Amino acid sequence: MLGRSSSGNGGVVALARVAAGTPGDHFEHALELTRPVLAERIDLAVARRMPRRDLAATIRTLSAETLAKHRIGLNLLESRDLVTRLIGEVLGPGSAAEPPSAEDEEPAVPYSDDDVARLPDPVPGLHSAQFGQGAAAANGGDLDFAGLGQIETVLFQPCSARTTPIDEAKARVQPVLLERIDIAAATRMPRAELARQVSEIVAEILFEERLRLNLAEQRDLVTMLLNDMLGLGPLEPLLADDSVTDIMVNGAQQVYIERKGKLELSDVRFRDDTHVMNIATRIVTKIGRRIDESTPLVDARLEDGSRVNIIIPPLAIDGPSISIRKFAKKGITLDIMARQGNISSAMATVLKIAGRARLNILISGGTGSGKTTLLNALSQLIDHGERIVTIEDAAELQLQQPHVVRLETRPPNLEGDGEITMRDLMKNSLRMRPDRIILGEVRGHEAVDMLQAMNTGHEGSMCTVHANRPREALTRLENMVGMAGINLPSKAVRTQIAAAIDMIVQVSRMRDGIRRVTSITEVTGMEGDVLVTQELFAFAYEGEDATGRIKGTFKSTGLRPHFTPKAEYFGLDKTLLEVI
Repeated sequence: MLGRSSSGNGGVVALARVAAGTPGDHFEHALELTRPVLAERIDLAVARRMPRRDLAATIRTLSAETLAKHRIGLNLLESRDLVTRLIGEVLGPGSAAEPPSAEDEEPAVPYSDDDVARLPDPVPGLHSAQFGQGAAAANGGDLDFAGLGQIETVLFQPCSARTTPIDEAKARVQPVLLERIDIAAATRMPRAELARQVSEIVAEILFEERLRLNLAEQRDLVTMLLNDMLGLGPLEPLLADDSVTDIMVNGAQQVYIERKGKLELSDVRFRDDTHVMNIATRIVTKIGRRIDESTPLVDARLEDGSRVNIIIPPLAIDGPSISIRKFAKKGITLDIMARQGNISSAMATVLKIAGRARLNILISGGTGSGKTTLLNALSQLIDHGERIVTIEDAAELQLQQPHVVRLETRPPNLEGDGEITMRDLMKNSLRMRPDRIILGEVRGHEAVDMLQAMNTGHEGSMCTVHANRPREALTRLENMVGMAGINLPSKAVRTQIAAAIDMIVQVSRMRDGIRRVTSITEVTGMEGDVLVTQELFAFAYEGEDATGRIKGTFKSTGLRPHFTPKAEYFGLDKTLLEVI
């Protein structure tokens, strides 16, 4: 159990047991028990001048108290029938079947404060622990969870005029809940079991705090509390929404999302910046990292592979910022991309052949252009008999092959020691007998080792780089080699790039929000000091339609691919030449 003391939730659990164990048809018995209580505690003259909804709330509360004392549980239908019958008996013949009307919004005959004072409190001052202890004793101290739904129905019938919003209820319930449970034990429990036990404690707190929530609202409240305890709090609904591709938290009160390539402001809010920090800390601690003033920015990942970047004050001036690039649950293939209009069918065929023919492929594009998605799609063409090593800052590649070794960098500890960079992992991977190496993103010194690996037998390797055009991607690679401190002439570096890179695939997110492969370019060699390239396919812009969607065509240049001999080695040259 989660409770720190036996009185924490004993009442509700004990009630659940007796409700589950109530035998047979007990509706009439419940009616007989409740009638004398109403006769004793309700002034009929005053009751008949009350709005029907207020009378219903009072009768509902009194009947719930009576049934709890006599250990009788009714389901939702029986509970409503009981209240309806009792209202009819109080108001007189012919009224039981009459539904509430608009006239009930104000009393037809006004009643005074003195009249109201003679009525019982709608929620009597009765603590669930008091009436639960006797029931627990009757069961030999053995508490059961069964029948909780019946007790929730009895105690918390909806009353439209008195319903408390879920957010307000959460603000009042959450601090009390955290005092009554052991957080360490809760985080080790399966979610289903934790939900069951939290539901019991929440039901008791709602009763004690005199908060009225119906069953659906209680379930939503428990879900929100569990999301705060175990998940990512207010972000959970956005993570569950498959139409959302990016989540951007700019402080506590501003959460943007991306749908269909367009940014929009969501209605999600956090309590305060501390709440955002708690969620950020939960994300990074799961993968052994930290976020604090000494390490105010960090790259991380979620359990499903979604990529996360977090930056906090003092670097983020307006509060903690969390950026989540969601990992698509549905795998994207080149065929799916062709159907969606991201590439043409001919381009898809050429990329399939390039993957099968073990070309070294560099995927170039801007932030959010779909580089990783395309890399995942291309990786599906790798033979299942090959050994693949992936190297990333935050592991997000989702390869389907059986023989994959995933490596991830590590930041330094508090003393500044223990850092493992991508270059360290790159060097180590060469000793792991890989058939292919896939580098999540080349951004620094590791470019040297990646080029060397591609030149020393690890054909079919792939990596991504941030660049706006294929030529810029080659220039960036050259600059990153220079960052490694290796004193080589420019021609030597370019020669190594020309020998290592076979193809550059340029991807772009266009202004209509759709990501497209805008160019497929080969690196054919060197002429003097200049890298020589030839473009096989390009996207030609032709305007836009009435909906704002960009129109254009994927055009082949008609040039014979430079990698045709490699395709011929794998028996794919005829297919290649047919689509060019």
